Amino acid sequence: MSPNKEQAAAEFRRMIKWIALIGVVATGLAILYLAATGDLHLHMVIAVIGGVFLSVLLGCGLFAASFFSDKSGHDQSVTDATKRKTD
Repeated sequence: MSPNKEQAAAEFRRMIKWIALIGVVATGLAILYLAATGDLHLHMVIAVIGGVFLSVLLGCGLFAASFFSDKSGHDQSVTDATKRKTD
């Protein structure tokens, strides 16, 4: 693996850790808000965990994957492969 790809992979792993932490915090805050405004039920907590945590993970994870693709050079290799050769 080239140094550029190794650095991009390290940054991607760091971003995923932060995204997971933000997802946990956002889920915790959502559950605290729901607990403060009414009764909590098991199904509600499961739905909040699934909805909030997975939405944050999916949305931010896709952005992180696109940044990784650009920084690691994958986008450039696709661009080069699909370029028309002009003679």
